[in-house]
Amino acid sequence: MRILITGGAGFIGSHLAERLLKDGHHVQIIDNLSTGKLENIETFKHNPKFSYTIGTILNRDLMEQLISKSDQIYHLAAAVGVKYIIENPLLSLKTNIMGTENVLELANKYKCKVLITSTSEVYGKSDKLPFNETSDRLMGPTQISRWGYACSKCIDEFYAQAFYREKKMPVVIARCFNTVGPRQTGQYGMVVPKFVKSALLDQPIIIYGSGKQTRCFADVLDVIEAFLALMAEKKCEGEIFNVGTQESISIEDLAKKVKTMCDSKSKIEYMAYEDAYEEGFEDMMHRMPDLAKIKSYIGYEPKIKLDEIIQRMIEHYEN
Repeated sequence: MRILITGGAGFIGSHLAERLLKDGHHVQIIDNLSTGKLENIETFKHNPKFSYTIGTILNRDLMEQLISKSDQIYHLAAAVGVKYIIENPLLSLKTNIMGTENVLELANKYKCKVLITSTSEVYGKSDKLPFNETSDRLMGPTQISRWGYACSKCIDEFYAQAFYREKKMPVVIARCFNTVGPRQTGQYGMVVPKFVKSALLDQPIIIYGSGKQTRCFADVLDVIEAFLALMAEKKCEGEIFNVGTQESISIEDLAKKVKTMCDSKSKIEYMAYEDAYEEGFEDMMHRMPDLAKIKSYIGYEPKIKLDEIIQRMIEHYEN
């Protein structure tokens, strides 16, 4: 097939492109390199079945050129990372809402199947674990930038479901929970690469907040397999699926684990959210996906455990 990946030079997008090329598909990507990097596609950019475009999904004419030549679209392009979103609130909203609108309208015009990547952020501050796809959402105040990101991804989901219901357009929504792996950068707040880099350099490992907040980290390879299976199964069309793992760990314990695995001399230090991000910043204390639905539809079972995920990150940065 001819497959377009938006955000294809990003961490997840580049792994997905590599996997699709191995399966023999023709892959084209678009990325504005705001958080993606050309080095992420270095190992396969000369593949004759691969092409890349540096540009923005907000450019409708450019997107029409790319989508008109596609059978499927994996829409990963978005403003990502808490730090990036706080520093670029207007561009984040435009990218996530107007960019997704462009993708969906043009995909409908050219009869392309689409996978929309969403996020666990849409659950907001809810504390009713695990998060089920039909759970109520609890959002913070509009003065706090990070909730703008959460709401923009909710709009993406509403848009996608509207196209499915009204236009019968084949679309699948994947809500990702803390995907990690090689090529991910800690530059915009992603905690695992940030901790690993600090530990390898014997620099302080900085924990924001109390460190008691818990997360479930899924390996990018498991997440990509889920994407492919969701797109291959017709009964998944029009549906929303959590994608992640239920192996939970506190950020404090994550820091200790990374320090031990890196045999690091780093000190573990704490920083207030307000000092790290913005005044009034709020975080989710706990995130864990309910995976019953995705398991029942495609048999999804994450295979890579946290220790192996961290080891893969260590080897990546050491190399």
